[in-house]
Amino acid sequence: MFDKFSGMFGVGLAIDLGTANTLVHVQGEGVVLNEPSVVAIVKDAGQNKILAVGRDAKEMLGKTPGNIVAIRPMRDGVIADFDVTQEMIKRFIMKATKRGMLFRSRLLISVPAEITSIEQKAVREAALGAGMREVHLIEQPMAAAVGAGLPVREARGSMIIDIGGGTTDVAVISLSGLVASQTLRVAGDKLDEAIVNFVRKRHNILIGERTAELIKIKIGSAYPLDEELQIEVKGRDLITGVPRSITVTSIEVREALQDNVRQFIATTKAVLEHTPPELSADIIERGIVVCGGGANIKGLDRLLAEKCGIPVYIAKNPLHAVVDGVGQVLENIESYSGLLL
Repeated sequence: MFDKFSGMFGVGLAIDLGTANTLVHVQGEGVVLNEPSVVAIVKDAGQNKILAVGRDAKEMLGKTPGNIVAIRPMRDGVIADFDVTQEMIKRFIMKATKRGMLFRSRLLISVPAEITSIEQKAVREAALGAGMREVHLIEQPMAAAVGAGLPVREARGSMIIDIGGGTTDVAVISLSGLVASQTLRVAGDKLDEAIVNFVRKRHNILIGERTAELIKIKIGSAYPLDEELQIEVKGRDLITGVPRSITVTSIEVREALQDNVRQFIATTKAVLEHTPPELSADIIERGIVVCGGGANIKGLDRLLAEKCGIPVYIAKNPLHAVVDGVGQVLENIESYSGLLL
């Protein structure tokens, strides 16, 4: 379906448009951009003007004056602010390609597995509005499975858990399709929120989402560690109103995350329950692969394996699994055309 158009298009791009981060793969070059999905907006005379996108904008989170706001236009894996998302995509593409001419470019973009047709249309229109000529979508768990090296086109069951910033996709894949899947609106952002709430209740300290993310990355765990960790963080004392430093332990973070981790386990079990027996046998033999930022939570693979009774493995490059998969499909779009929405 793509052959007769292959000469009509310029540079091909693949994007993992995530709630937390956006990664761009340029055809023939690989991943050339990895930046936070954050946009800083200046409110001037009743109009919104974009001040910065990506890394520069994230540095402003929680630090802006009243007329500047740093936002994430993607929420729970879908577009929350259409115009800002469109401009963010455009600017990321400009950064990635180092050129102003996007006309005749082909774009492949990943979306959550249970995205609605209206949400799909919003993603397509945002990409087309950013200057792309041809836009194709691929489900994130499918892209992640390709990026993790799973045999998605074979008549064998492969299971992937992709824990991103806004959503967690759990899917069983066989013969280029999702046999059973669920999208959970609990992922990295909810984990950060849980840490913020826990520290507020336990220590009477208010911390920002960037500090919570740092705590999660440094000492976050889902299973008891051989050597428990701790980190010193600063926040505002809710009683005195002045800044104060506290020490947070990995035991406390594990307690903060336990409800969300239970949802990961419950969703995984639910997908397994809806998997045909023959494919279940393949999964028992091959195990479950976990990718996305959440895969780096210490001991999560061990806990999932214990609770589900199936071997669990972390993808070789969990943070890049989706963009690697989208890029691989882009580079071989004719042979992978059956995976596209």
